Amino acid sequence: MADILNQLNDKQRQAVEAVDGPVMVVAGAGSGKTRVLTYRVAHLLNQGIDPFNVLALTFTNKAAREMKARIVKLVGNADAKNVWMGTFHSIFARVLRSEASRIGYPSHFSIYDTDDSKRLIKSIVKELNLDDKVYATGYVLNRISSAKSALINATAYNNNEEILLQDKMAGKPNLGEIYKIYHNRCYRASAMDFDDLLLNTYFLLDKFTDVLLKYQRKFEFILVDEYQDTNRAQYMILKQLAANNENICVVGDDAQSIYAFRGANIQNILNFKHDYPDAQEFKLEQNYRSTKTIVKAANTIIVNNKDQIFKEIWTENEEGNLIQLVKATSDNEEGTLVANSIFETKMNNQLQNDAFAILYRTNAQSRAMEEALRRLNIPYRIYGGLSFYKRKEVKDLLAYFRLCINTKDEEALRRIINYPARGIGKTTQEKIIVAADQSGTSQWEIIENPNKYALNLNSGTLNRIAAFVTMIRSFTVQVKTKNAFELAKLIATSSGITKDLFEDKTPEGISRYENIEELLNAIKEFSEKEREKNISEEDEKNQEEASIRTLDEFMQDVALITDADVQDKDSTDKVSLMTVHAAKGLEFPYVFIVGMEENLFPSIQSLGSRADLEEERRLFYVALTRAEKKVTISFAENRYRWGNLTICEPSRFIDEIDRKYLEFPQRQRVKTVNKDSGSLKAAPGITKRNLKKINKSNFSVSTGSIEYDSDVIEKIFPGVEVEHARFGKGKVINVEGNGSNKKAAVFFKNVGQKQLLLKYAKLKILN
Repeated sequence: MADILNQLNDKQRQAVEAVDGPVMVVAGAGSGKTRVLTYRVAHLLNQGIDPFNVLALTFTNKAAREMKARIVKLVGNADAKNVWMGTFHSIFARVLRSEASRIGYPSHFSIYDTDDSKRLIKSIVKELNLDDKVYATGYVLNRISSAKSALINATAYNNNEEILLQDKMAGKPNLGEIYKIYHNRCYRASAMDFDDLLLNTYFLLDKFTDVLLKYQRKFEFILVDEYQDTNRAQYMILKQLAANNENICVVGDDAQSIYAFRGANIQNILNFKHDYPDAQEFKLEQNYRSTKTIVKAANTIIVNNKDQIFKEIWTENEEGNLIQLVKATSDNEEGTLVANSIFETKMNNQLQNDAFAILYRTNAQSRAMEEALRRLNIPYRIYGGLSFYKRKEVKDLLAYFRLCINTKDEEALRRIINYPARGIGKTTQEKIIVAADQSGTSQWEIIENPNKYALNLNSGTLNRIAAFVTMIRSFTVQVKTKNAFELAKLIATSSGITKDLFEDKTPEGISRYENIEELLNAIKEFSEKEREKNISEEDEKNQEEASIRTLDEFMQDVALITDADVQDKDSTDKVSLMTVHAAKGLEFPYVFIVGMEENLFPSIQSLGSRADLEEERRLFYVALTRAEKKVTISFAENRYRWGNLTICEPSRFIDEIDRKYLEFPQRQRVKTVNKDSGSLKAAPGITKRNLKKINKSNFSVSTGSIEYDSDVIEKIFPGVEVEHARFGKGKVINVEGNGSNKKAAVFFKNVGQKQLLLKYAKLKILN
């Protein structure tokens, strides 16, 4: 093991060897944090720690699998596979399945994904006769998710007068009722959504002292990756589990905290030493990814943030190219300039397409980039598209699996009760739903005993329902006894799904059929891999029994798959297009950051408070540090937004980069391809004539001395009605601070509550 630790630099090794007590590893971009986590677990095992007593939490299943494989390779011990390593959701789902009866759930509870939750919310809004535009599904789900992440369950939500007042002032007074019904429906269906996996784990540990003590003793050593991305629920669960011996090691980078919109709280990492005063802190400041120019430029950006753990990232890599600045007259020309630059760089340096990434602030910006790339026949892929497990035909078959495992799963039942079509129409389904609601029982109970609940259906419909129930029952009795692949294939065939898709000979139909085939391939692979692992753990006597890996085990894994875990098989040698949020954790030799304009990046919605603006700056820092060799930053003078041509100004973040790291060419000759001859010609770019427009005085957006109307600010107090250029009309709820630091909480009719720094907000007083 000593030889292995010699592969680490001094700081990495110190962090790995500090085994006892709380430890915080502040890992700058490209500094090898994954290596530290991996070697730390390997070091613990080498010290004789039982792998069953080590808990390592990540944010993607893919990262957990890769780390576990590296650990096994490092220690040469198959027992390393027994480390409790996985995502927060997968680990705590495992705990909940073991302890489910304590909180009134069966161990085989279903896990609803976002689509399931949205379908349920949509049906609740419809049942309550509410306006689905006011109670938009996405908004309602985000509101419920935010509450759960803050450990506010449905009961607490409806008992909180302040929250209910917020909803009322936002014009959505029925949110609490929707939340309550949503919770009750999930509970009735023996289902949890992703947020419930954390919320219920917290309440399980909080309510049952013996359960808490059990897992405190079990998880003797706790390691957490990307700690800056944890929300309140995750933070509180970790506090509970680590309270006994405080052997907790968190690894993260406050400068890459960019998920506040998902509930992530940067204060968790900033306050770690306050939570654990005896904590040791190690800073990994050597960057192994990027050139000196990129690293130094990124430092000049992030230093502008007030809320941070100071560190000076450095590298021994080459100096590298200056960061190239590209100015376009329009968003379409911006796309052309970027595509041309990729084409020229690729040709001149004999590079593959996958060496390039185009990063943008919003998905809508991809259009101009896609069109330009297509004109040059440059293949590309967009991250964040529809993942394999979200395709309709795949979700349909998975719904059959879910219902066979948990017949109370109402979203699965509603999805497949009439697919393929079997004559159980919409009217019949509505009668089933009404009967279930009136009797307070599951929809499966209703269709199992239709006469008991007086559905008043004709004999033909009753026979079709009975045939469906019999089919599902026949699958259910085989869940625990039949091999996962064999049962999955039987369900796909007997349900009629494969026949229905096979008969569709359109290109789309053929693709859907192939997706079902691919799903069955995945189950086959799961069965075989698990069989090999488990046979090695069992004696010969139990070999046959141990070889059976069941469908419910496969579904436990699938239910927790995220988009980040899904591999796109068609992603080889293509330019990558994605939002900066999606790019976190990735790296590319050449990175183009496009749309660097005020109100776009930083987003106009972030300009109301320093905290929001600092998160936008961290987002730009993440974008810069994805690059290994070269960064190109582009902006447009004009851009269409909501059908209107708007005049744009360069982002303030460009002005924050030290000028010595930027390239302002006297004449930029980005080439375009002549379609007919294939020859190159000059395209408009930054010329000597317009270079003066991009000097420091004209180009900058001041972020230091801000002019504001102190008289107006002094007149803003609770109860005052105001108007914001972006958010519209609202009412001031609370005011704090003085002078230039004065802040106000304002409820806006269309967007809810916003916290605004008044010197930036430019509010107009209406009364």
